[in-house]
Amino acid sequence: MHKGKEPSTAFGMTFGVCGGRTVSVSGWRGQKANGVPLDKSLRSKKQKQKQHIRKEKPQQHNFTHRLLAAALKSHSGNISCMDFSSNGKYLATCADDRTVRIWSTKDFLQREHRSMRANVELDHATLVRFSPDCRAFIVWLANGDTLRVFKMTKREDGGYTFTATPEDFPKKHKAPVINIGIADTGKFIMTASSDTTVLIWNLKGQVLSTINTNQMNNAHAAISPCSRFVASCGFTPDVKVWEVCFGKKGDFQEVVRAFELKGHSAAVHFFAFSNDSRRMASVSKDGTWKLWDTDVEYKQQQDPYLLRTGRFEEASTIPCRLALSPDAQVLALASGSSIHLYNTRRGEKEECFEQVHGECITDLSFDITGRLLASCGDRAVRLFHNSPGHRAVVEEMQSLLKRASNESTRQRLQQQLTQAQEALKSLGALKK
Repeated sequence: MHKGKEPSTAFGMTFGVCGGRTVSVSGWRGQKANGVPLDKSLRSKKQKQKQHIRKEKPQQHNFTHRLLAAALKSHSGNISCMDFSSNGKYLATCADDRTVRIWSTKDFLQREHRSMRANVELDHATLVRFSPDCRAFIVWLANGDTLRVFKMTKREDGGYTFTATPEDFPKKHKAPVINIGIADTGKFIMTASSDTTVLIWNLKGQVLSTINTNQMNNAHAAISPCSRFVASCGFTPDVKVWEVCFGKKGDFQEVVRAFELKGHSAAVHFFAFSNDSRRMASVSKDGTWKLWDTDVEYKQQQDPYLLRTGRFEEASTIPCRLALSPDAQVLALASGSSIHLYNTRRGEKEECFEQVHGECITDLSFDITGRLLASCGDRAVRLFHNSPGHRAVVEEMQSLLKRASNESTRQRLQQQLTQAQEALKSLGALKK
C-alpha cells in the first residue's frame, strides 16, 4: 500500500507553465552512471544511436490530414487513457512514462499546448478520470492494481499542486481492470475487471456493491453521464444496464437490473452513452454498430428502441472502440490505428482517418462541445475537427426551417445553419 509521510515531499509536485513549457520542481533526466566518462568508441557509438533516434522520432508521430486540428506531444511514453473534465477546461492523459498530464483545452488550436505534469510515484497509471468538481482525479495503478486519488490545488500563480492522498484504495479485483469511472453526482466510483466483476465504491474506498455481469468476460463498462446507470458488455451479444439507487438523503440503497440492449448476434466490443444518457451506441463482433433510444420507462417493462444499424466489417476481425458525440449525431469507431466517422441519422460513413497513430488506438473521445474528437495510441494525442457533426447540424436546421412558422424561430435556425456552413467552409469540408 502506498503511504505518504509529507504530501509536499512524497506527492506534492508543483508546476508552473513558462512560455508554453511545463516546469516541474521535482523530476530528473537520465544522467551518466557515477559520472564516469565514456571512452571515445562508446561515445561515438552513442552519438550515432542518438542521431538515429532523432531521425526516427518524428516518423513515429508523422500524420497529416485536412481535419487534424492539433497533436499534443509531451509524453515520453505511450498514452493509454484520457478524460475531459466536466467543465470542458482540461484534458487529462496518462502514459507508461509514470506521469499524468493535464492539458488546457483553450490552447488546442494554438501553436503552443500547455500542460501540467503529475508524477505517479513508483508506478504508472493505465486509466485516469476527473472528479465532477475538477478538483481531483483518480488513476488506476498498473503495478499496484488499485485506485489512487490525486487532489488538485490551484496556486496563486495559476499553476496547480498535485497531491496524492496518503492511502490508496484496498485491492479487491482478481483480474486486470479495464475501466474506471466517477459518477457526475460524486456519489460513487466504478471499477470493472476483465472477468465478470464490476465494483461500486463510495469515495472513501469502501465497496458498496459487487456486480456479477454473467457475460463470460467484461470487454467494457461505464457509468452513464446522468449517473443513474452502470453498463457493461462482453462475450455475450448484449449490453447490460443496472441502476445504482440512492435514497433521498444521498445514502446508497441497492443496484438493480434496469434494461438490456438486445439485437447483436455476437460479442459486443464496446458501447457509449450520449451526453443526456438518452441514446446509446454499441459495436459488435457481428460486424455492425447500433444506435439505441434508451429514454424508456424500464420499470414499466419498456425496452430500448433500436434506431439505426450500420455495417462496420472491421469489428468482425479485431476489437474496436467507439465514441458517440454529445448530441448522438456522430459515431466514431476505432479499429487498429484507424478512425471511421458515421452520421447516425443516415448510417453513412463520412470520414476515415488511416494510420492515425504508430500503435493501436487506446482511447477515443469527443470533447464536451462535440466540435473535436480526440484519440491516443502512441506518445501523442491527436485532435480532429468533427466535420460530420457540422454537416448533421446543417441537415437538421434545413429540415427544421421548412417546418418553422415563427419568424424569430426561423432567424435562430438560420443563424445556427449559417454558423455550421461557415465552419464547414473553413475546414474545406462543405459539400457542394
